[in-house]
Amino acid sequence: MYSEATRAALLDEATALFAARGYSGTSLEDVATASQVTRGAVYHHFASKQALFEAVLDAREMRATAEVMAAAAGAADPWDAAILALDAFLDQCCDPVYGRLVWVEGPTALGWHRWRECEQKHSYGVVERFVHDLIEAGHLENRAVDTHVKFVFWMLGGAGLALAEADPSDLTRLRKEWRHLLLQSFAAMRIQ
Repeated sequence: MYSEATRAALLDEATALFAARGYSGTSLEDVATASQVTRGAVYHHFASKQALFEAVLDAREMRATAEVMAAAAGAADPWDAAILALDAFLDQCCDPVYGRLVWVEGPTALGWHRWRECEQKHSYGVVERFVHDLIEAGHLENRAVDTHVKFVFWMLGGAGLALAEADPSDLTRLRKEWRHLLLQSFAAMRIQ
């Protein structure tokens, strides 16, 4: 029980430090000090700084996915569910901690290929599910399904990165603009 509490404290402190200082500006010693444990305790739970960051990223992505899916669960029609999921996703991207960890620090900390694997693990399957639900409901053509999924996935990724890099004073405007463009793109794909 103590071990799980220590791991949870390490993840909480590492999340705050990585979000505030970035991956390169945070050391395992910083995390140990903030968590009030020894550096050895950090290594007991995580083999390296990269492993710790990946655990932080994984926890953030699981939380974001749960919120997106919970938002979508409120709609009976897959189209409405997808719109609710989009709004929940954009809200996540506007969160400075999520935005910085996933879109800014993730590729740097893990490297491009490993970061893409993490995104595939968490986000890609969610997008794929929504696209398949939209096809089954007759909202999208059952054609070039893999391309549809990749297209939507990368559009959402573009929005996520743009919002993560946005000046906080301009975030509301940019979120509205990205939402508008995404909805226009989705509407263009929709079977009328």
